[in-house]
Amino acid sequence: MQIDGPFNIKIVDNEQSGIRELHLDFQAAFQNAALEERQSQLDSYMQDLAQSIQQSTDTATQQGMLLIQQIAEELRPHIHADEVELNETIIIELGASSPLDKLLDGAILR
Repeated sequence: MQIDGPFNIKIVDNEQSGIRELHLDFQAAFQNAALEERQSQLDSYMQDLAQSIQQSTDTATQQGMLLIQQIAEELRPHIHADEVELNETIIIELGASSPLDKLLDGAILR
């Protein structure tokens, strides 16, 4: 499964804390786009993601995509207000295991 979006996603096991982290980095094209274009790209991505969630028959994949959808929904008002430093990595602590594990197993997220 390939999910194209305005950001790249990695899962990192933090050896110091023992906590699994989600690292979210915005793509260069998204960073360099005008505010209105970024808003449009994010909104389109969220619509595509919602459709993919509905079409998926795999529960683990749906859970992973739902987590990404929730993160995008939380970021949306801040991106629309141009309040997010797009050149910095956003780190979200997930714990030892996450629904994203199954989704990211063999997936390419862009």
